[in-house]
Amino acid sequence: MKNDDTIRTIFTDRTRTNLLRKQEQMAIAWLVQRIPQFITSNILTAIGFFGYVIVSGSFILATCYSRAYLFLGLLGFIINWFGDSLDGRLAFYRNKPRKHYGFALDITIDWISIILAGLGYIIYADGVWELFGYGFVVLYGWEMILALIRFKMTGKYSIDSGIMGPTEVRIIIGAMMAAEVFLPGSLSYSAAFVVMALLFVNIIDTKKLLYVADNIDQKEMQEKL
Repeated sequence: MKNDDTIRTIFTDRTRTNLLRKQEQMAIAWLVQRIPQFITSNILTAIGFFGYVIVSGSFILATCYSRAYLFLGLLGFIINWFGDSLDGRLAFYRNKPRKHYGFALDITIDWISIILAGLGYIIYADGVWELFGYGFVVLYGWEMILALIRFKMTGKYSIDSGIMGPTEVRIIIGAMMAAEVFLPGSLSYSAAFVVMALLFVNIIDTKKLLYVADNIDQKEMQEKL
């Protein structure tokens, strides 16, 4: 099966808007055709989760030993991207989608993974800077809730917020961790910036969602007249 055909097959359930969507979809389409049969979607989900365990562990190792261990987090993000991006797509490619089971599992694992990453940062950070790890977890959770509410109201599920998706977030945080190795203390300021940016994006997305909700309510009221 050609990549273009594979892309149409495995992405029928969602629309992507993230900046790297074309490159990401091409990579996923190429990979799902080469995943060994013994590797299942559940195994890929476990692999993706293990990636975040590595990210969290890199913070802890950096705290106890050397900041150079933060580079280990980059490997963790790559592993997470591989497992998290391919698990559901592999099921579609093999024509064995488990829509409700996969949806519930992905949301749960994603949330636990974000908690792990935030906990790792909190352990690494000092003093008041720890709060930004907590803030990141809370704000990411807020964005997840918005996505679920949007799905409930419109029937459309999106994992992206404009041009920003999970892949872009991984790249940004990975770059922040790498920069911390060479510029000690920079991660704290970068984390503060990311949290402020997330807060801004969440407020905008909430306003948009409320606008959609209001339109739905207005339409339903008019239909009752």
